[in-house]
Amino acid sequence: MNPSIASLICACGIAGLFCLNRDDSVRTSKALWLPVVYLWIIGSRPVSFWLGVSPPNGANVQLDGSPVDALFFGLLLAAAVVVLIRRGERTRILLTSNWPILVYFSYCLISVAWSYHPDVAFKRWIKAIGDLAMVLIIVTDGQLVAALRRLFSRVGFLLLPTSVLFIKYYGNLGRGYTPDGAAMNTGVTDNKNSLGLIVFLLSLGTLWHFLALLRAKEQPQRSRHLLAQGILLAFGLSLLGMADSATSLVCFVLGAVLMLSAELPAVKRRPGRIHAVVAVLVLAGVLAMAFAGQSGVTHALGRQSNLSGRTEIWADVIAAVPNPIVGAGFESFWISPCVLKVYQAMALAGWWDPTGLNEAHDGYLEVYANLGWIGVCLIALILIGGYRRAGKAFQRDPKLGSLFFAYVAAAAIYSVTEAGFRYLMPMWIFLLLAVVSASVVAAGYFDAATRQIPSSSAAPPARMLNNRKPRLTPSLTRI
Repeated sequence: MNPSIASLICACGIAGLFCLNRDDSVRTSKALWLPVVYLWIIGSRPVSFWLGVSPPNGANVQLDGSPVDALFFGLLLAAAVVVLIRRGERTRILLTSNWPILVYFSYCLISVAWSYHPDVAFKRWIKAIGDLAMVLIIVTDGQLVAALRRLFSRVGFLLLPTSVLFIKYYGNLGRGYTPDGAAMNTGVTDNKNSLGLIVFLLSLGTLWHFLALLRAKEQPQRSRHLLAQGILLAFGLSLLGMADSATSLVCFVLGAVLMLSAELPAVKRRPGRIHAVVAVLVLAGVLAMAFAGQSGVTHALGRQSNLSGRTEIWADVIAAVPNPIVGAGFESFWISPCVLKVYQAMALAGWWDPTGLNEAHDGYLEVYANLGWIGVCLIALILIGGYRRAGKAFQRDPKLGSLFFAYVAAAAIYSVTEAGFRYLMPMWIFLLLAVVSASVVAAGYFDAATRQIPSSSAAPPARMLNNRKPRLTPSLTRI
């Protein structure tokens, strides 16, 4: 088929999916488009790439970044801050109730002080704040469930079909090669592992929505919603195979099994059994990733390196960390002189062009290199707190709780062999989304009967869990 005709069919198909998925019975905030656009870029390639804008001559991209990308993220962050200020009470309650996340971001800011490039580290911290701001935009929406569903759908409807289009008809955009000549599918991203990551995250959310539609037999216009979500899920499953990313495939399977396990009568009768299911799945996932990591990995970030294993990288990175307690500073290890020790050790071991490496291929080790043991403990606190809140959310609302469990468990497993806790990383954003959303449901700031967050988030939980449909204030539904 001619690529132009394929592009036209793809564009019409995307428009058709948006049309099939429309739901006039639920009203979400227009501000929800901010995190949607944010994830369109985070889940694909930089704005400067899509606009064809190259960095100025002589610019150090690693240190200076792209002015176009900086402007884009700055505008989105400014708009998000305005919205969150207008939702002041909800924003305040969510921030204070998720104090481990606040402590982590505060420590990241403090660590800028001992970074080798404080100005660069501070700019990266500002961008990292954007991750949290977009999550708060989603969770402070009065219609939490509808906001989550529309987020997964709107992001997926654009990125997944376009990835298939690029792979099939635009090889210069959707396909690439590893240094040893092996072909890989990249879709809208710049490497196969990034493609696998965004696909598995969106596919988990789509599966959750699809299962909910199967249960809701009385829902109006259910058939066309099922069709739209079924098509999106089919795209996701196809792309997981095309991406050939073992990490993403394992995480999706485990997350899907977890959500399906929540439907079992034995778990419904005794919700506490979900913890045993999670423990077994996480153990199985870690073991699978440990064995898969030794069989061969090719993770492209910037220039590619033909890496056949991770243990050597981990050993070299640990040896090069300047301070085991506080690390090299927020997102600063790979731009510090310490990284030269890693490259020299890898070159002596016979690695091909080690300078193309700019991550530790382990989320926990990545945090250790940048923030030391203090950072690792704070990440552990976020994971443990998120897990506990997902458990409480599961007791209140098993359908929502299973989704939160899936994302928290996926983040813990994914980060064993990939850097999952970095800023502007889809895995990190979805982890924050799961933890913050779980805190809303766990604390009772969610009406299980109406599937909404009442307009007065400061009201006592008992009042918010009644069966009366809360009246949303005009300002919150309009923002």
